[in-house]
Amino acid sequence: MNVTLLEHTPNPEQTVALAARLCYSPVSIGELREKLESADIEKFLEKIMSLGHHSVLEHVSFTFAIEGISRVTTHQLVRHRIASFSQQSQRYVSHTKHFASIVPDSIAANDEALRIFDSMSEKVHGAYARLVELGIPAEDARYILPNSTETKIIMTMNARELLHYFGLRCCQRAQWEIRAMSIEMLRLVKRVAPVIFRSAGPGCVAGPCPEGQFCCGLTVDVREFFKKLDQEI
Repeated sequence: MNVTLLEHTPNPEQTVALAARLCYSPVSIGELREKLESADIEKFLEKIMSLGHHSVLEHVSFTFAIEGISRVTTHQLVRHRIASFSQQSQRYVSHTKHFASIVPDSIAANDEALRIFDSMSEKVHGAYARLVELGIPAEDARYILPNSTETKIIMTMNARELLHYFGLRCCQRAQWEIRAMSIEMLRLVKRVAPVIFRSAGPGCVAGPCPEGQFCCGLTVDVREFFKKLDQEI
């Protein structure tokens, strides 16, 4: 898996602070911007975040390039509707020459399970290639490809939606692949917007576990893990 932060709004925290200041100030945007250049943006943002004034976070966005993930994960990913996605097409990109599967650790660690997985992957890939040889369009041949098929996607989210996304997908109860991807995304955005994403992560980082009876029981360990992410910055 490879996660890259391709682009983001320049000076994201300054932009959020400017938008927040505007809500409470009678002066021009130009004057506000000049004052912000010398003001303590960090303290102001901390206040805004603590008050839950999160609509201003929608003014900044982050674009990620994600490679080496499965269709299992992208099917989960695109359920987050306040985002933009561009995914490698199985209709226009043939898998006859290059076919890769994402193998879960639980399968890779079991010799017999791995043999079954590899055998089935090889058979499906061979069947796919044969269908294409028979003149079946790739858009139809792809119907037999498994969920494990490797794919690539570019995704853009605003900061407010990212906070919501991290709350769900960094959780221990999230599926392992999307959780690993989400934690890497969080590492990247913390470097460019440390105040905005200071308390980001699963719900138990900043409060009680929201999973109720389904709590993983690892709240202390989870909080320590995400605390260390801040220390990496």
